[in-house]
Amino acid sequence: MIAMDVLSDALFAAVAGMGFGAISCPPRHAFPYIALLAAAGHATRFCLMTFVGVDIAVGSLLASLLIGFGSLWLGRRARTPMTVLYIPALLPMVPGRYAYNMVFSQIMFLHTMNDAHERSMYMDMFFSNAMVTCSVIFMLAVGATLPMFLFPKRAYSITRRRR
Repeated sequence: MIAMDVLSDALFAAVAGMGFGAISCPPRHAFPYIALLAAAGHATRFCLMTFVGVDIAVGSLLASLLIGFGSLWLGRRARTPMTVLYIPALLPMVPGRYAYNMVFSQIMFLHTMNDAHERSMYMDMFFSNAMVTCSVIFMLAVGATLPMFLFPKRAYSITRRRR
């Protein structure tokens, strides 16, 4: 049952990654690499959070590092820049539930201006969800771009032919 949960998580992330990739019109041969990176990254975060007990921000950082280094390695094979591979692969890991709850609590805060208790409850919900959303998005960005800073020659020479 555990393997089925991990595989279904990876499969749905791969489909979502390819869907996000289709929006930016990458080369057709890049889609399998995008799907592989999205599946590996999301499944890694799922396993870290479920079985190891890591929080969502650290899990997202480690998963995005996997996607970043994977796009560095697979970019040469796909003959595409790293960003073509890792941006669509990262998008399924954006914390949509927390972002939705952040906006919802902001709206409810504005609707309950007369009740101080509810107002403080919604303000607390807003800040906690905003903190999680911003932390995860920041960790995704750091993890995915770190390989470019660690290996700048390799990152910018992926699409160049060897002489």
